[in-house]
Amino acid sequence: MYNLESLKSQLNQNASTSVQLIDSSLQKLEENKDLNAFISVLTDEAKAQALESDNRRQKAALHSEIDGIPIAIKDNLCLQCSKTTAASKMLENFVSPYTATAVQKLKDAGAIIIGKTNMDEFAMGVSSGSSYFGPVKNPLDTSKDPGGSSGGSAVAVAAKIVPLALGSDTCGSVRQPAAQTGIVGFKPSYGRVSRYGLIALASSLDQIGFFTHTVRDAATALSIVAGLDPKDNTTIDAKSDFSEKLGESLEGKKIGVPKEYFGKELDPQFKTQIEATIDLLQKNGATIQEVSLPHFSYAMPCYQVISTAEASSNLSRYDGVRYTYRSSEAKNLNDLYSKTRGEAFGEGVKHRILLGSYVLGADAFENYFIQAQKMRTLISEDFDKAFETCDVLLNATTPKAPLAIGESSSFTESDIYTVSASLAGLPAISIPCAKVGNSPVGLHLTGNYLQEAELLSIASACESIIQYQA
Repeated sequence: MYNLESLKSQLNQNASTSVQLIDSSLQKLEENKDLNAFISVLTDEAKAQALESDNRRQKAALHSEIDGIPIAIKDNLCLQCSKTTAASKMLENFVSPYTATAVQKLKDAGAIIIGKTNMDEFAMGVSSGSSYFGPVKNPLDTSKDPGGSSGGSAVAVAAKIVPLALGSDTCGSVRQPAAQTGIVGFKPSYGRVSRYGLIALASSLDQIGFFTHTVRDAATALSIVAGLDPKDNTTIDAKSDFSEKLGESLEGKKIGVPKEYFGKELDPQFKTQIEATIDLLQKNGATIQEVSLPHFSYAMPCYQVISTAEASSNLSRYDGVRYTYRSSEAKNLNDLYSKTRGEAFGEGVKHRILLGSYVLGADAFENYFIQAQKMRTLISEDFDKAFETCDVLLNATTPKAPLAIGESSSFTESDIYTVSASLAGLPAISIPCAKVGNSPVGLHLTGNYLQEAELLSIASACESIIQYQA
């Protein structure tokens, strides 16, 4: 299997060198160029860092167990002296003066970034089709959508270009594309990983997550990047080894199945596969019980109000005055603002800015934004009650198979089962469990707040039992 463990083993046994791993990764990237998974490729930098890693290995001075292994990062994560575009014309030529904390921690551990991955513009979307640099294609079927907004990172791992890629998850943007490409997508608790250096969409929802081939690799990545960051005051000082509980069985584990997640929006064939997986887990020692999340139907409208309001505020900084794209047609300051934003933002971004500006207006603020915040509290309380009797909650990651590229889709359809965990700031993971035709079915597990070790343990046990074949 192409994962962190196998590559680490190759390096430790001198069956390969970091230079060879990087060359192989770059070659795979070139061979899969038609997938459009990358916006920029850091060939020279990656090769130079591979040489340094091999030298450290010879001197027994490695930084970590992932030293010398290739990775990729979503192009809304800043990397010093490299372009960070967020897949937008607005930032097409922006070169970051600093590196995101999570990215820096991986670099300090010796991981080698081979490139920045494609995505929906400013992470606003569920298809990776709104990118200024063109849509990303699903490696399982290039006529199909890979999901989004972190589609490029998902494809980079699914196509075995890299064993680990970073993405961002606001509503399901790591878990949903992971499900649609048949890999693992993991979002930790809000505050577990620093958001410093992540271009903001909705600050109270954005979280950095991981794409891998195994749950163990996701745990390894989290162990490296988690922890307090003085540059992000939402981070938590509770770093630990998230691999410590891996290997435990499902015996005695209590898995809750929210009845609201099995409604008419779930494809019957997907439902059949998820129910078969539940039966399999029960036969292997898990205690399955039905639970209720009564405010489930309000989660998506709640998200739409909060996320658009925060996006409108966050994107106000892109005005053509200080940096980024500037219209050459402007005749005065107001003209500069309107033409710059009109020319450089895509239609989806404009739509969310307008909606967000409306709900933050004096006439709508109390009726929409405040009410959405109250509903968010009720959604969190639903989870609190469910976790009184359950260790994790289980459902399908997505309700149906990927759409064709360019086919009209609403994020209310694709992210309906992932949004609630984002609103509550809970850790959640998607692992592949079956196939319907050529489309993977993702199994979505949600854990209690800051209980990543328990969630990863149960997810790893499920992974071992299911034994999904790509």
